[in-house]
Parts: sequence; structure tokens; C-alpha cells
Amino acid sequence: MRARRPLTSLFLVVAVGLAMGVAACGRGGDEAAPEKNDRVVAKVNDRAVWASDVRREAVAQGLIGEDDPLDVSSELFRRVMDEVVDQKLLAAEAERRGLDSSPAAQRRLQAVRERILGDMLVEKVVSGAVSEQAVERLYAEQQRLARATEEVRVRLILAPTKEQADAVLGVLGQGAAFEAVAAQRSIDDATRYSGGDLGYSTLDVLPGVYATALQGKTPGQVVGPIQTETGWAVLKVEDRRVETPPTLEQARPQIVRYLTYEGVRQLLEQLRGKAEVEISLNDTKAPPPAVAVAAPVDKVTVPPPAGNAP
Repeated sequence: MRARRPLTSLFLVVAVGLAMGVAACGRGGDEAAPEKNDRVVAKVNDRAVWASDVRREAVAQGLIGEDDPLDVSSELFRRVMDEVVDQKLLAAEAERRGLDSSPAAQRRLQAVRERILGDMLVEKVVSGAVSEQAVERLYAEQQRLARATEEVRVRLILAPTKEQADAVLGVLGQGAAFEAVAAQRSIDDATRYSGGDLGYSTLDVLPGVYATALQGKTPGQVVGPIQTETGWAVLKVEDRRVETPPTLEQARPQIVRYLTYEGVRQLLEQLRGKAEVEISLNDTKAPPPAVAVAAPVDKVTVPPPAGNAP
């Protein structure tokens, strides 16, 4: 005898079972396998439960990814299979009581059917749009359009007054380590304990006065003092490098999202162009809502480490 789940879990089964299970209960026990190499893992009143049914339910619940395997011998498979069995039992009982014949039930079942069919169409369209060739092609195009951008690594000592900033320059001029002086004298708590390190960033994301002062400076140079809203800054150029473009694997998630949205956008655009859609709100005909357009990918990038410039 299998252990019973908590009532909260059972309520979820009831909701899902009434919405989705009724249509599945009409199948006979001699049905063909819904997927290649599928297998029957259980029967409910001579109605088959297929391994693909269980896996699809696990994906729907977010327990596994769309492409993740699900071992039929695993505890997760058994737990989800029990839920699928419960769904079928609940749906069959709902049918026996005639709950599926009411107008409200028919509309809800139709809505679920339309959602599933729409999802299946989108999956089919997206599977064609999001191919490895399409991903590689868009990646190559973005790499061609990308401009090499220089990053600079900067250290900061922030003093409350110009006199104290000048004193910092004097100490550094005597050979003191910038990191040690930052830890002792900087009033910027966000960076003083890391030797004033702001990390790598492009000049355009730094405060304007910093960017101007650092223009053309080479590693090892100290600049300042520079007046800011929070004090007087002394900066050291630690390093300069050309921004490293993302690899194909790093850029892949963003590219796949773009291709997916673009595929759905084009599909909806085509369907709306062929259909007659009339929307009436307060007895006034309104234009059909615009199809959501995915934001174009101007440049596929991986953000550099964020600096803590004051």
C-alpha cells in the first residue's frame, strides 16, 4: 500500500485532474503507444498510463526540464506516476457523475484543449526556428557586429577633503602600497577592505570625472585628486584589457530566448493577418491588440563584474 499524500497535494491533483484528466480517460486499453519506445507503466480500470504521461506531468510541474530524462525506476517517477493515477481516478469519477456535461465544464475543457493545442503548435514552430544552425548563425552575426571594447581595472582611495587626498598622494609617492593605504585611509567602505579595487569596467559606466581622468592612462599610473559628490578620489590604473566576447555557450541562452520569441511573434503576426478579429469593449469596437515583439539583440554580451564607484 502506497503512502497517502497531504491534503494540500491532493487538492492540486483534484484541480489538475478535473482540468486535464477527463479527455485522457476516453482512451481504451488497447491504444497504440503515444511515443516511440513508450511503455505502459500502470493501468487504471484497464486504461493505460504510459511512461510519457508521467514524464509530461513531471515537466508540467517543473520537476524536470523539457529535455531531462526521467528514469522509470526512480522515486520521482513513482511519485509522479501515483499523481497521474489519481488524476485519472478523479477524472473518471467526474465523468461518472456527469460533471463533464455541464456548459461550464465544457467551456473549461475547451479552454484547456485550446491551450494544449496552442502550446503544441508553438513547440512545433519553435523547434524549427531554434535549431543549432540558427543559434550559430545569429551568434556569428553578433560577433561580426560587435566592437572590441577596452576595460580598465581601477583602484580607489576616497578622502573627505582635498588636503587629505594630497596627503594620500604624498604617502603613495614615498612607495606605500596603494592597497594598504586604501585599507587605512579610504572612507569608501564598499572598497577599502579590498584594497580599493573597483574591478574591471568600461569607461562609459564609470562616473564622468573618473572616465575623463583615466583617459589614456597606463597601468601603474596614479591620478587625482578628483573632486566627487562624496569626497576627493585618488585612482590607480591597475590593468587594461580588451573586453572578452562571450563564448557560444555563454551566449546560447539569450540567443535561444530571442529566436523563441521571434518565432512566436512571426507566427502570431501571420495568424492575425489571415483572421478577422473583432474586440468589443463597452459596445465599442476596438482595434486588435498589437502582437508583442521581442526586443532585438543588438549585441550579445556577458556583463563585466560590477564596480563600486561612489
